This record gives sequence, structure tokens and C-alpha cells, in this order.
Amino acid sequence: MKASRVLVLVSLAALSSCGRVANLQPATGQSLPVKPLMAKTQPTAKDLLTLPTWAKPDRVDELEKRSQPRPADPFDLPPPTGGSAPSQPAGSDQQPATSNTSAATPGD
Repeated sequence: MKASRVLVLVSLAALSSCGRVANLQPATGQSLPVKPLMAKTQPTAKDLLTLPTWAKPDRVDELEKRSQPRPADPFDLPPPTGGSAPSQPAGSDQQPATSNTSAATPGD
């Protein structure tokens, strides 16, 4: 029974400390940092606590709209160690050129 009273008192103390909301101010006897040289005005506490856009960039969730193979890359060269070049990606419809000499000649 004594443990439950202690638990209730601790939870009430923790709950009461969570409800205090106030604007942030410098500690007594302290001041905000000096104004930066190129700034037009002295930044407030809220300005100093706001994250700049580069510190937390927006997330891009856009995935590919259509699943398509990439086009052939003319700069996809073999490795400098002399190994063979990588094979074409799946789904590329590049047919090898053939030299068909049995076609009709012009002027016949």
C-alpha cells in the first residue's frame, strides 16, 4: 500500500512538471548572442531555434511512374582492367545490324 502511494505521488509530480509552457528566454543575467555582422536585425530566441531549410530538407517520395528499362548509355565503357563490357539491360530491343546482300539492287 505504501508503494502505491509513492507511485501516485511520483506520477503526479511528473505530470505537473509537463504542463508548464512558456516562451524561451535567456537565463537571468545572460543575453542573447551578439548580432551577426551581416544580419539586419538581432535574431530572437525563436529565430535561433528554427532549423534552416538545408538542415532538414523535404523528403521526395516520388517513385518512378512507369517501369521502363534505361536507354543505352554510349559512355558505358568496359572497365580499365580489360574485362568485357556489361551486357545490355533486360528489355532493350536493340537488334544487331546485319549485312544482307541478297536484297534487290536498285535499277533492276
